[in-house]
Amino acid sequence: MAIKRLLRYLKTYKKRFWIAFAALLAATGADVVSPLIVSTFIDYHLVPRNFNRESLLLFGGGYLLLQFISAGLHYYQLLSFQTIAQWVIRQLRMDVFGKVQHLGLSFFDRIPDGSLVSRITNDTEAVKDLYINVLSSFMQNMVLLIGVFIAMFVLDVQLALWCLFLLPVVFTIMQWYRRLSSKIYHISRQKLSQMNAKLNESIQGMNMIQSLRQEERMRQEFGALNHDHYRAAIKNLKLFALMLRPATQLLSVITVVVVLNFFGFQSFTGAVKIGVLYGFLNLLDRIFEPINQMMMRLSQLQQAIVSAERVFELLDRTEYAPQKQGDGNPVITSGRIEFDNVSFSYDGRHDVLKNISFVAEPGQTVALVGHTGSGKSSIINLLMRFYPVERGTIKIDGQPLNSFDDKELRAKIGLVLQDPFLFVGDVKSNIRLHNKSISDEQVKEAAQFVQAAPFIEKLPGGYDEPVGERGATFSSGQRQLISFARTMAMNPKVLVLDEATASVDTETEEAIQSALEKMRKGRTTIAIAHRLSTIQDADLIIVLHRGEIVERGTHQELLAKQGLYHKMYLLQAYGTAS
Repeated sequence: MAIKRLLRYLKTYKKRFWIAFAALLAATGADVVSPLIVSTFIDYHLVPRNFNRESLLLFGGGYLLLQFISAGLHYYQLLSFQTIAQWVIRQLRMDVFGKVQHLGLSFFDRIPDGSLVSRITNDTEAVKDLYINVLSSFMQNMVLLIGVFIAMFVLDVQLALWCLFLLPVVFTIMQWYRRLSSKIYHISRQKLSQMNAKLNESIQGMNMIQSLRQEERMRQEFGALNHDHYRAAIKNLKLFALMLRPATQLLSVITVVVVLNFFGFQSFTGAVKIGVLYGFLNLLDRIFEPINQMMMRLSQLQQAIVSAERVFELLDRTEYAPQKQGDGNPVITSGRIEFDNVSFSYDGRHDVLKNISFVAEPGQTVALVGHTGSGKSSIINLLMRFYPVERGTIKIDGQPLNSFDDKELRAKIGLVLQDPFLFVGDVKSNIRLHNKSISDEQVKEAAQFVQAAPFIEKLPGGYDEPVGERGATFSSGQRQLISFARTMAMNPKVLVLDEATASVDTETEEAIQSALEKMRKGRTTIAIAHRLSTIQDADLIIVLHRGEIVERGTHQELLAKQGLYHKMYLLQAYGTAS
């Protein structure tokens, strides 16, 4: 159950929690004793025969002292509970964020980015309300209720017993509300998540939305989701307005009438103590104050429970990124790569790779070519261990891919994507990636090696030039050069290039090609290529079609076969395959 799992987070702070709870008990005690003091004073001292200044000063001073003590203790317990709540939600957010970092790419293939962001931010924020507002409020009000009933029994046992019938009625109303509102809140959180996903999609694709004039369509789609969220909120407001505040107010009026009638009937058989009457009416006020408070918090409670279920559903995900297996710690030394009869499917039904086998010897360049959807990127995804190898084997230096530690793989295999990703920070941090073992001098050497130094040194801040989100202020070619420098700063044994020159102009491409020649020396290189002119010097070219290897050989060998590679070459070179 979500509530139990949420409460487990309090174990770390149980000492502070119990101290705050003790302060809450003491503060509540001071609150409920106050009406008893006033009642006693009215019945026994506010009469001519017993009245004196000393009793007035004694009771007045005691009453004021209790109020000061109550205020101080309430401040401490409230501050403590709020602090604990902030600590807990900080830990929960770190747990969720840490979990997401280790989920496999198969999970991200199915979950929209905006929906995931909604769970990490909006849902954890709703859970925070549980700790800060709901939990502390329920604890305070439950303790206050218990204290008030104890005070009632001190005043009049018989009437207090009658008032106990209030509790099952109140808890029944609360339970009804929880059951009816649960479905509504699930819909509300789902629609909010979908709105975040749509918002994220529209922001990322704003250039295409505006160029294709899709603004009105996106507005209508977002408006439909927004309207569904609004309808769910209205349903909950109607339910809240019907079952909570009016119900408790009606119950309060009925109870006051019952108490007054009780004292009215008692007056026929004997004197009614005004102090006891005052005390009961005062305590009844104090009963319905916490009941109203808890009723008002029920909405947040239900929302927090639904959000917690969504957060824990994410924490319970099992689609982890492929992990190291076995006790050994092999090291990549030469970079020999072997695919042996590898088949792979993303959805478990349709194979995107079928019986792929090839060997890339140390220092060789192996190029993967083929039409879109032929399986080139899937080979890279498996080699980088983004997805598990379920059929066939992949070996590096004779060791199975799953026997390597993640740190070893990431340190020895350098990946350059067609669309390079830059992090918020500066140029230097994007090349170093916060690896303290890479010095400033090595950063500059890597930039010079890939021909990135000339444009970096012309920037106003040089290597300290700020980088915005995704490197939006840099051109595609500049981002690609920085990603090259990042890769070379690692000094990897294996290079994986996913059409690494596609985002640069012709002049820059020539500079990069000369840098790539130096980069490939002494390193095994696996390169995806769409432009066949960039891989003519490859030691081995593998031609893929619908997930299968249909041809392999050098550039000249493949042209001589006059097969699929030959047709692709003619199309790119002359615009015809005839």
